[in-house]
Amino acid sequence: MSTPHPEAPLLDADGLPLEVRHPGDEVLLAFTRAVRASGVPVTSDRSHGFLLAASLLDAGDREGVRLAGRATLCAGPDDLERHDEVFDAWFDPRGELPRQRDRAASNAPQVSQLPEKEPEAGEGSASDDDVIRAAASEVEILRHRDVATLEPLERARLEAMFASLPCRVPRRRTARHRAWHRGQVDASRTLRESLRRMGEPGRIAWRRRSSRPRRVVLLLDVSGSMSGYADALLRLAHRYVGATPPGASYGVEAFTVGTRLTRITRALASHRDPKKAIEAAGEVVPDWSGGTRLGESLQAFTDRWGAAGLARGAVVVICSDGWERGEVDVLEEQVARLSRYAHRVVWVNPHRGKAGYEPVQRGVQAVLPHVDDFLAGHSLATYAELVEVVARA
Repeated sequence: MSTPHPEAPLLDADGLPLEVRHPGDEVLLAFTRAVRASGVPVTSDRSHGFLLAASLLDAGDREGVRLAGRATLCAGPDDLERHDEVFDAWFDPRGELPRQRDRAASNAPQVSQLPEKEPEAGEGSASDDDVIRAAASEVEILRHRDVATLEPLERARLEAMFASLPCRVPRRRTARHRAWHRGQVDASRTLRESLRRMGEPGRIAWRRRSSRPRRVVLLLDVSGSMSGYADALLRLAHRYVGATPPGASYGVEAFTVGTRLTRITRALASHRDPKKAIEAAGEVVPDWSGGTRLGESLQAFTDRWGAAGLARGAVVVICSDGWERGEVDVLEEQVARLSRYAHRVVWVNPHRGKAGYEPVQRGVQAVLPHVDDFLAGHSLATYAELVEVVARA
């Protein structure tokens, strides 16, 4: 393997020095810094995972080190190309390291803008209908844009559009009945009405099965690979939590999953302003943009909350891209267990709606047989579809 580029003293993602236990670790850790500088969100735990994987695959094998980096340092499919570019340049003295680039801007689709020019003489000014149609077209384009690729101004407009999502909790039928103007004949009420009339025939009473709201549970992945969608998912959760009347026996529960499980329902319900609610949630979540241990997080939820009744008969929505760093068998087991408790399990993957997507991740392949709906979750339009699926559950 060629001699890599010289590098400064090694620091982790927080700027603290990392311990070097073997001579080759310094080279490999410096490589992780170069990968992070190119735009890949490499955290300290991913760096240590890369060292462990490289030692198991033989650090002297160039292809083995490449595979170890792809498996541990990359947070999603978009990072693989950047990793390979840095790898080829880092371990080849003739190569040149790629410059750092904005991940969101590089992947953003190009949207044509309406021409801005003054009408020429004789053409006349644009009518109000044309202006309205142009504005509606821009709004429709923004609804279908990937939220991870938006510019700050577009993101601000989209945040205001979240208020239009009709977040309704589903309803379930109960064993009790209530009076209604049609349906089944209520024999008891009909008989009592006849007795009040001294046996004379009276008005026939009707009844129907009553219903009550069904609980909704949101499990939001806030790992590094989902960092571009975390803000939108929290806004969606805030809309659902706000749809629950105060003091209701049912409700919407929200949790974050990453390297651990965190309940954020109270934080989201503490403020009506979405921005303040998200800031409050950020104060209680300790694992923002970290690793992904979905299996262990779901097991913690099922053991503490799900089996105790929170997930029983509920609609459970899991928002994650399925990049699992832990054991895939544990993830499959916990989703299968959750599906037995819940009324319906909905899996939302932000990559599901992108062109050419295939569920090749082991985590996604493991859970697909146990979920009822597999939806996209990368734009406001897909969130509107999710809201409809949950309301009809």
